[in-house]
Amino acid sequence: MQTTSPILVTGASGFVAIHTIIQLLEQGYHVRGTLRTLSREAEVRETISRYVQINDRLEILPADLEQESGWEEAMNGVEYVLHVASPFPLFEPKHEDELIVPAVQGTLRVLRAAHKAGVKRVVQVSSNAAISSGHEGENKTFTEDDWTDLGKVGAYAKSKTLAERAAWDFIRSAENTHKMELATINPPLILGPVPNKNFRTSVELIRTYMLGQVPGVGRIKMGLVDVRDVASAIILAMQTPAAAGNRFLCSGGVLWIKEIAEILQKEYAQRGYKIPTIQFPSFLIRLIALFDKKIAIVTDSLDWDYELSNEKTKRILKWTPRSNEEAVLSMAESLITQGLV
Repeated sequence: MQTTSPILVTGASGFVAIHTIIQLLEQGYHVRGTLRTLSREAEVRETISRYVQINDRLEILPADLEQESGWEEAMNGVEYVLHVASPFPLFEPKHEDELIVPAVQGTLRVLRAAHKAGVKRVVQVSSNAAISSGHEGENKTFTEDDWTDLGKVGAYAKSKTLAERAAWDFIRSAENTHKMELATINPPLILGPVPNKNFRTSVELIRTYMLGQVPGVGRIKMGLVDVRDVASAIILAMQTPAAAGNRFLCSGGVLWIKEIAEILQKEYAQRGYKIPTIQFPSFLIRLIALFDKKIAIVTDSLDWDYELSNEKTKRILKWTPRSNEEAVLSMAESLITQGLV
């Protein structure tokens, strides 16, 4: 796919966005990133320049998902928008609207500005939280045909689901007079190398085990994927004509947390890291959750056995994810390099 116009990447300081920008620059594209304010521009440029030559191929403009200003300028002359920006909190907010309103309104703001500018396609980074959440206990293989049960989930999963629903509703509405295209990328937990010190929420699972902050693990299964593979899927969804109108469950695989801990333990025990691998009975985890907010978030997932299908993503996008081991270990290694563990 050849385009001389810049590729717009929203939320340019984010974990996924930085890797996406690196890969776009490596492929020869010009990139225009947005930040809420330009206070982090120097940090973003410095991080990206460690991986790829920027030259004059990266521009950064201010545009906030909660403000109208900036989006018209950001979209000027753009054919493809990669909408990556979205809040990812560690704890549930006091009120769910603190997450839901900016997620939904921000998505619609980006889509309307893109449509007004004559953008050809938007790739929105949604989440597996818009696919399998609220289905705990359903021992099945989830696909892109599945949607989260909004009656049974917290604010984060609700915000991702409602934002993606709003995007599809806009694309199918009479308001989309230019027939602008949409594809969504739905990753589970994103692991892989962190490029600088500013990624607290994404790294929390691996960081907690590397630091030995918990005495053991619960019987919880997690979908996961390497951030570099999420970035490549986003770019493939932009480049592949057949991607338009599709959701892509972008999973590298599923592992029990005990398996993740064992991957870490095998690699890092000899380097002095005390990784907990004892699996606690689920009733005990539920008891601990009464006193620990971080544990309480995961209790609904205890003992839930399920799979995530990436067949469609591999078939349409010709996408090949890295191994689960590489996703886990590359994140752990980068946390050591960045001095975060």
